[in-house]
Amino acid sequence: MREAAFVKQNKDKWSTFESALANKTNLDPNVLSDLYIEVTDHLSYAKTFYPKSNTELYLNSLASQAHQKIYKTKREPKSRIISFWKTEFPLMFKHHHRELLIALLVFLFFSLVGAYSAANEGDFVRSILGDAYVNMTLENIEKGDPMAVYKQMGEFNMFLGITINNIRVALMAFVYGIMLGVGTLVVMLQNGIMLGSFQYFFYEKGLLWESVRTIWIHGTIEISVIIIAGCAGLVLANGMLFPGTFTRLESFKRGVKNGLKIMVSTIPFFVVAGFLEGFVTRHTEMPDWLAILIILASLVLILFYYVIYPYQLHKRHRLNEAKFH
Repeated sequence: MREAAFVKQNKDKWSTFESALANKTNLDPNVLSDLYIEVTDHLSYAKTFYPKSNTELYLNSLASQAHQKIYKTKREPKSRIISFWKTEFPLMFKHHHRELLIALLVFLFFSLVGAYSAANEGDFVRSILGDAYVNMTLENIEKGDPMAVYKQMGEFNMFLGITINNIRVALMAFVYGIMLGVGTLVVMLQNGIMLGSFQYFFYEKGLLWESVRTIWIHGTIEISVIIIAGCAGLVLANGMLFPGTFTRLESFKRGVKNGLKIMVSTIPFFVVAGFLEGFVTRHTEMPDWLAILIILASLVLILFYYVIYPYQLHKRHRLNEAKFH
């Protein structure tokens, strides 16, 4: 893009931001935050394509003024943490719903592949879940307690072990995004096939409902957040593959930063999933209505925070922004 066209396209935003910095106009904090991000992005673009130009000097001055004001009135860490969960992360994540959808579809597809393979290949379940697990489960079924595996370990040890393992899987899904996204998709493939074959195994034994009402007490959050970690890996990969108007290095840095934010957001959910698996899932005697309530509440929580709330916040943010343009 020619420099003149770049200036013409963005000068209104710069003027609005400059006026706000000079306290001549009042802007919604979310609008101001977005303008600051845009100005710094435009500065990076100008440094790349119009080095040492008046445009670069102007944007550098504007960004410097904003930086000084931000750190002069820096909030306490508690406010920063609250704003991250309440505003910063949801607004950012709204822009990555496409990657989330891809991760979800890949996972669901290979879950069906896992179930289909288990139905048509006699030893497939054993090759995926292992002989030891299958044999143990068959013994538990014969004893009349098919979900006894969730009662064998102490509650706290199970909670800790499961939480650490889930976080490890999620980190793999994210870090393997560095392999241009292929590694992340492989993690989705492996976990999808495992889930599909696992559920078909219980279906074949006439225990589908028993397994669903028990396993998905913790699995609703656990599986959902692994898919979200897959989304983080795809965000990282997109930063490498599709730099857009940024340099490839700058785009990669943004992909890493946004992917890490997504990963940070998953940690509390993994803790909740680990708690449910360690302390709640083992109570297979609980009534169906209670199990269903926990499963539905978990699903609503995930859908609200990662899909509905970001959409609502983004829509509200755009309406506020429109008022000042």
